[in-house]
Amino acid sequence: MKKYIAEFIGTCVLVLIGCGTAMAVGCDPTAGSGYILTAFAFGLGLLTMAYSIGHVSGCHINPAVSIAMLIHKQIKVKEFFGYVIAQVLGALAGAGILAGIFNLGNVIDMTGGFGSNGLSNVGDSIWAGLLVEVLLTFVFVMAILGVTSKKGNYGHTAGIVIAFSLVAVHILGIGLTGTSVNPARSLGPAIVAAISGNTAPIVAVWVFIVGPLVGGILAAYVYRFLEAGKR
Repeated sequence: MKKYIAEFIGTCVLVLIGCGTAMAVGCDPTAGSGYILTAFAFGLGLLTMAYSIGHVSGCHINPAVSIAMLIHKQIKVKEFFGYVIAQVLGALAGAGILAGIFNLGNVIDMTGGFGSNGLSNVGDSIWAGLLVEVLLTFVFVMAILGVTSKKGNYGHTAGIVIAFSLVAVHILGIGLTGTSVNPARSLGPAIVAAISGNTAPIVAVWVFIVGPLVGGILAAYVYRFLEAGKR
C-alpha cells in the first residue's frame, strides 16, 4: 500500500509543478522563456520526487514506465494495476488542486486546459501525434532502463539523468503535442478540463495514452534485446 500512496503523491506533485508552471507562464514555443520553464518544471518535479519516494516505489509516477518495468519483471501484474490506478488518481488530484488555485485566485490559465496535451501544433493529425509520443516516450524510458539497470554505474545520480531526459523530450515535444510521455499526466488534466467545460482535451486524450504506452513497451523490448546481445 505504501508504494501506491507514494505513486499517488509523486504523480500529484509532477502534475502540480509541471502543468501548474505551464498554466502560469504559458508554453508558446515562439515566446521561449515559458517553453523552457515548463520543460524544466517537469524535469525538476520528477527529480524532486525521485529522491523523495524512489526508495519506496521506484518513483515510476508514469504508466508507461510501469509497463516497461512489468515487462522487465521488476513489478508483478497486480502491482502494475495498483501503480496505474494510484498514478491516475494522483494526476486527477494534482489537476484538481490547480483548478482550485487558479479559479479561486482568478488567475488566467495560459494553456486553456489545465496543462493538458493537444494536437493543434501537428495540424490535428492523430498519426503525427502518436508518432511524436511513441518516439519521445521510447527515448525517455530507454534512459530510465539504462540508468536503473543492475549493470549501470550511475548509482545515486540516476535520478538526475532521468530528470534531464524528461527535460530533453519536453524541449522537443512541447511545441508539437505539449509532451505527454505519461498517460496519467495527460488524463488527469483532460478530465478536469472537461469538468470545467473544455471538452477538447478529453476527445484526443487517447492519443496520449496509447502513444506513451506503445513507446514504453517498445523501449522495454529493445532494451532487453540490447542487454541480451551484450551478454
